Amino acid sequence: MNGATFVTTRFAPSPTGRLHLGHAMSAIRAHDFARTRGGRFLLRIEDIDVGRSRPEHVAGIVEDLRWLGLDWDDLSFQSARLASYQAALETLKMRGLLYSCFCTRAEIAASLSAPHAGDAAVYPGTCRRLTPAEAAARMHELHCWRIDMAAALAVTGPLWWEDARAGTVYADPGAQGDVVLARKDAPASYHLAVTLDDAAQGVTDVVRGDDLFAATDVHRLLQALLGLPTPRYHHHPLMLGADGERLAKRTGAPSLAAMRERGKDGLEVAAGVRAMLAKDASQLPSS
Repeated sequence: MNGATFVTTRFAPSPTGRLHLGHAMSAIRAHDFARTRGGRFLLRIEDIDVGRSRPEHVAGIVEDLRWLGLDWDDLSFQSARLASYQAALETLKMRGLLYSCFCTRAEIAASLSAPHAGDAAVYPGTCRRLTPAEAAARMHELHCWRIDMAAALAVTGPLWWEDARAGTVYADPGAQGDVVLARKDAPASYHLAVTLDDAAQGVTDVVRGDDLFAATDVHRLLQALLGLPTPRYHHHPLMLGADGERLAKRTGAPSLAAMRERGKDGLEVAAGVRAMLAKDASQLPSS
């Protein structure tokens, strides 16, 4: 897939707050990777977390990206794709690869801190051990759906994927345990939604931060189970603040909106980000 017409990237923010400079860097990377190859750049709003998503933040995302001088070929919303997530879940359920989990966060935390739990930081599989009758009797309770990782890996066998910097990565999704694919408070987890969306939109190159590197193992597993294509991945280092910590909404990273209100010019900000990226060409996505 070396032809320009085959290159499609995306930027997929959640509308739970304003964008900051770290978001700008990731968006510019994905945008420029596609545009310099004559390809397509997509904007996807990951808005299925109804408890945290806000319409005003969608408008803010669009405003911020336009301020940076970025354009996109398509704007889509995850909330319009709920039927596809449900269909995938039903497929996995019918194959016996999912199980309902009734554990609360407190119960999971308690089980992980128990003396016999060792250093495991993954779900211990408590509800996997329920009999079908026991699970059926509790379906009226609030629950999520987890993948039976051991059963899934028995189906797929060994898996790998390609990263622009790391090369061939041999996937180890089992290290993350029986991850959630449908949350108690949302129709799909990040893992399921992003895997299905990238395939549906024909994304060939996923440009995103190193914080999602390990998650790609789970995405590769889902691609194998659901017969989906595997894109090329370009994981990049995260932008850090003056304190050496990653920029994040939850820690109050300065927003692009605040920079704009202080009189900053968006095109100059974008040029500064590109100059910073050019200083370390090894961090740039490669074809």
